[in-house]
Amino acid sequence: MSAHPPFDPGTVEAVAKVLGEAGSGSDISRYFELSALIDDSGESTKWRRLNSVFLKSQATTKSANQILAFIRSFLVPSRFVGKRDEFEHHRGELNAILILHGLEYGKDGQLRYATQAKTLDEAEARAKGVRNMLAPRKTHSEVYKYCQPELMQENYFHAVFEACKGLFQRIRNLSGVEADGAILIDKVFSVEKPFLAFNTLQTETEKSEHKGFAQLLKGCAAAIRNPLAHGPKILWQGETDAVDYLTLISMLHRKLDQCVKIPNLSRGGLHGS
Repeated sequence: MSAHPPFDPGTVEAVAKVLGEAGSGSDISRYFELSALIDDSGESTKWRRLNSVFLKSQATTKSANQILAFIRSFLVPSRFVGKRDEFEHHRGELNAILILHGLEYGKDGQLRYATQAKTLDEAEARAKGVRNMLAPRKTHSEVYKYCQPELMQENYFHAVFEACKGLFQRIRNLSGVEADGAILIDKVFSVEKPFLAFNTLQTETEKSEHKGFAQLLKGCAAAIRNPLAHGPKILWQGETDAVDYLTLISMLHRKLDQCVKIPNLSRGGLHGS
């Protein structure tokens, strides 16, 4: 990473407070030494020591590079073996600050450039990560079944792609129909000869509801799978899009939970055709 411009004093203080909670006073002293930083602050509070040393470093070097180097060494993942939740807590708080400056600290302990957040709300949402944003939404287990590795790697582009593929695989498993995309949906959720039904298909309202959810499933193929399979990854919008897409897929899995499989002898439909 090339020389990074100095952080403003408020940012330095915020970073110091996060790091001050991530280790003991002796830990900080040890990593100051490893990072060739001299603590002559006279402060006793952990975050105040860090704040003073960081500000002095920036004034001397005219960059934030020594602060970033300290972060990499002090928050190295190996320090948190067996304490994954603690590491993720500190990393999330740190990223809520760094993302406002176009930086992000990864699970691998490396700093990298990221799209700069423009507001506090955006920074906090992105720092929480997709998994944490999905949790309050009670995301369906079938979503995680198909994209867990990608979510753990924070590979959100492919997480959504795999989750959408998983949705269509579940439809094949439930229906026994071997097809894909719109062809699969048209055959499985036909109103006249359905393999699966969202409701009893007895009234026009129920038929309309059935058709509507079938259209949403077809929309996943048209709006998610096809563009992600054939479009450039650079057009991907990141965490916010991932959460929205995965939430839609989760809702469709819940509708599949309610589906009834139509026996072969009843393939004429549920409404007595």
